[in-house]
Amino acid sequence: MNIAKEAYNPILSGCSGDVLGISDWVRIDQAMIDKFGELTHDIDPMHMDPEWATRSGPFGGTTAYGFLTISMLTHLFRSMVEQDLRNTDFGLFLNYGFDKLRLVSPVPSGSRIRGRFEHGGIREDDGGRRIVKILCEVEVEGQERPALVCEWLSAWLPPESCGESGLSA
Repeated sequence: MNIAKEAYNPILSGCSGDVLGISDWVRIDQAMIDKFGELTHDIDPMHMDPEWATRSGPFGGTTAYGFLTISMLTHLFRSMVEQDLRNTDFGLFLNYGFDKLRLVSPVPSGSRIRGRFEHGGIREDDGGRRIVKILCEVEVEGQERPALVCEWLSAWLPPESCGESGLSA
């Protein structure tokens, strides 16, 4: 059985409340924060200017953008399931959005984060696709409160929907 199929089996056959796993720690350093700011054209000094952020910001130093923390969900999840993105033998998951999302506490530059993932249930949408809800919490090492909590939605497309002709989303 391929890695993707083994990893996705509990996602497609699991029940709400089943723990899917915990990712490895990932360091969010100033270089990553700066690149994110440059890519998104958001040059907020609270995130990109350590001197200003220490002197004038609300957190005593620079912090990760909230959208950077959100964007790390895909990496944290895929590293947990060891997904081979080229293997579509078991279908594909497409980002479908969020039901709920809260940025609870800041991620200081230089800190490490990891994701905790739990099954939140499966439903079918009007197009017949399975919509999987993943309950997520992004922890910051050494902090009591999480950086982020959310209900993340993915649409699963079966293997016959994945091919050279494209996806019918």
